[in-house]
Order: sequence, then C-alpha cells, then structure tokens
Amino acid sequence: IMKKTLNKGFTLIELLVVIAIIGILAGVVLTSLGTARTKAKMASAQSSMASMRAQAELGVDGAGLYETDLCSVRLSDLITAVGNAVSPNTVTCAVSTGRDAWAAEVDLDPDSATTALFCVDSTGFAGTPASALGSGTACN
Repeated sequence: IMKKTLNKGFTLIELLVVIAIIGILAGVVLTSLGTARTKAKMASAQSSMASMRAQAELGVDGAGLYETDLCSVRLSDLITAVGNAVSPNTVTCAVSTGRDAWAAEVDLDPDSATTALFCVDSTGFAGTPASALGSGTACN
C-alpha cells in the first residue's frame, strides 16, 4: 500500500509570483492617484478663479468702478487659495486704469512644459483664453 502525502502551502515560486503581481498593481494604482491629485488641484484652482467674479462685483463703488486695490485686497484671499492649490506666484491679476475692467489668469499646471491657462474677467468670461493675459484686463 502506497501512501500519498499532500503538501500543503505555497512553493517559493508561487509566492514570488503573487508578490510581483501585487507590486505591479500597486504601481499602477499609485500612478493613477498622482494624476487624480493633480486634476483635483486644477479643479480647486478653477473654482476659486470662478469665485473671483462674484467677489470682484462686491468691490464696485457708487460710480460703477472697481476698487483700485481690487487684486491686492478684495481678491487676495482667492488669489492665495489658487496659489496654494497650484503653485505660489502663478496668478496674474490686473485692473484697468479707468477702473472699469479687471482680469485674473492662472497657469493651472506650472510644472508642465505646456501652459494650461485659465482666465476670468469682468465681462463674465471664465475659461481657457486664446492667448496669455499679459498686462490686459480682458481674457482673449
């Protein structure tokens, strides 16, 4: 009579294969999380930029003109929030000399080689401009 013995457990090769598969899956998940984090930062910055329009309208005086220090006072918290979400010193904000218009622009991905601009202005525009704001007060 022959007696068969059953080996219970894993072989070393099986264990190494399972560890390798788990490592590959973890790498894919971590890469996806990095992309999601970047997109979340961009969405937060866009939301703060869109809020600037409503906040700027609170800075209109009796003659219908914007405050001269609109960017540095009225919009400074939102500009700081955008800078914290994306990167400090990436927001450009300007008020026209006649104080009848304003615009603010941010590069949503300053670390990238390409420029991803988002612009809001007093005309109601909020989106990707055709060109950079420069010293103007309207998104193109």
